[in-house]
Amino acid sequence: MVLQSARSVAVGVMLGIDPAQNDPLTPYLVNVKQSDLQAGKYNVILGEQLAGQLGVNRGDKIRVMVPSASQFTPMGRVPSQRLFTVIGTFAANSEVDGYQMLTNIDDASRLMRYPLGNITGWRLWLDQPLQVDTLSQQTLPPGTQWQDWRERKGELFQAVRMEKNMMGLLLSLIVAVAAFNIITSLGMMVMEKQGEVAILQTQGLTPRQIMAVFMVQGASAGIVGALLGAVLGALLASQLNNLMADHRRLP
Repeated sequence: MVLQSARSVAVGVMLGIDPAQNDPLTPYLVNVKQSDLQAGKYNVILGEQLAGQLGVNRGDKIRVMVPSASQFTPMGRVPSQRLFTVIGTFAANSEVDGYQMLTNIDDASRLMRYPLGNITGWRLWLDQPLQVDTLSQQTLPPGTQWQDWRERKGELFQAVRMEKNMMGLLLSLIVAVAAFNIITSLGMMVMEKQGEVAILQTQGLTPRQIMAVFMVQGASAGIVGALLGAVLGALLASQLNNLMADHRRLP
């Protein structure tokens, strides 16, 4: 559907929900409650990126047009449209922030010219999404159709799988290069400290003990580097969404 504000035009997906039931986006609402989506008020909650594209703030009006629910008028075929009031936003730090909008299910039915109480689909969430194969093989009532995340986001997950494989390859190469650098640096250090090695031998240290000294030094350098890398990587990963997301919160 098409969303029009006083400043811009965007394309979005309307999701009609029951305010009395919990929605996965409820924890991500910004300064607004799901119960504010009262029937007949034509209120709407936009994703933060979508609100930024439209340039709207809380209390602004947007026009929602549905070309698929058009009607014939003396002026020709006119899409179903309605003014909605923006009462808040949600920030899920995902792609839904750029196109999703929430409204009361009754208001959505009126806009789509459906009978009140009409339901076009159910959304199911699994604790173990990989078990979707078992559910998809079950017999469904006539007139219903199954569509899971593999069909809706199949290309995305294939890209993620390929990215994971490439990341594993790159990390392996990085580890190999780091190990080669450590071996090279230790070899150069041994060559530079041949005089000190000779002194240690004169003091009674065996070749095995001297080798253990250099092995401990190399292992300590590797352990310190691994710990620092793990700590910095964990800190960066925990703040990755905040660093890469483009937030625009409504006042």
